[in-house]
Amino acid sequence: MSTTSGSESVPKKIMWTDENGRIHLAVPPRLFIVPGVAFIVGATIGIVRGGRATSLRFLAENAHRPPRTVKGWYFYNKTKNYRVLLGGMKGAAKESGKLVAISVGWVAIEEGLRVLGGPWNEVKEVGAGLGTAGLFCGVYYL
Repeated sequence: MSTTSGSESVPKKIMWTDENGRIHLAVPPRLFIVPGVAFIVGATIGIVRGGRATSLRFLAENAHRPPRTVKGWYFYNKTKNYRVLLGGMKGAAKESGKLVAISVGWVAIEEGLRVLGGPWNEVKEVGAGLGTAGLFCGVYYL
């Protein structure tokens, strides 16, 4: 059910049935590899940026009342650490969500152009870049 062009195996159809009537789906590996890597990269960036921003915000909010006892410093640092952790997780969710959405858009447009075939197969990367850029320009314009 697949043809080979160069070293890459490209399925002819996305969905087909065999002689027993079973339905088969050909899910391209890029459809789950690229968003998976984008999630990991986005989560890493989000944890670092979100944690740093939350840490600086906590320090700025509490600069006027530093703790005076050992117990006070313990709870100050404990509270700060929990808030930094929460801020890092929020940042990770935000950044990874953005990157996963962009990568899914890219792969979907590229795969759509590949399925169309013909001259679109030759410019699928350029089309995916322009389509993704246009899509997100429209989203951010709203």
